[in-house]
Amino acid sequence: MAVTLSAAAARHVNRYIAKRGKGVGVRLGVKTTGCSGLAYKLEYADAVAAEDHVFEDQGVKVLVDPKSLPYLDGTELDFVREGLNEGFKFHNPREKDKCGCGESFRV
Repeated sequence: MAVTLSAAAARHVNRYIAKRGKGVGVRLGVKTTGCSGLAYKLEYADAVAAEDHVFEDQGVKVLVDPKSLPYLDGTELDFVREGLNEGFKFHNPREKDKCGCGESFRV
């Protein structure tokens, strides 16, 4: 099982943590919501919880809770710029379908 980051995502996370002045990495998860059932969660983590699965990629710790891991296994987190917009994008090989607005997905 693994969750990885693109080079662009790793650079962005490292810059943001340095700017914040604290943090151990990024926490990824899923929550139940939307018309397709699941939505991604992403937040900067200041500590590792005892139950977290910890992956390290390109010098960045990626923390995933045990309930989310089956849905995120194999996912790559990317950071993209499209025109004036920029943000994180999840490339998840387990995704079977996305809702029309792109806010939720199904596995």
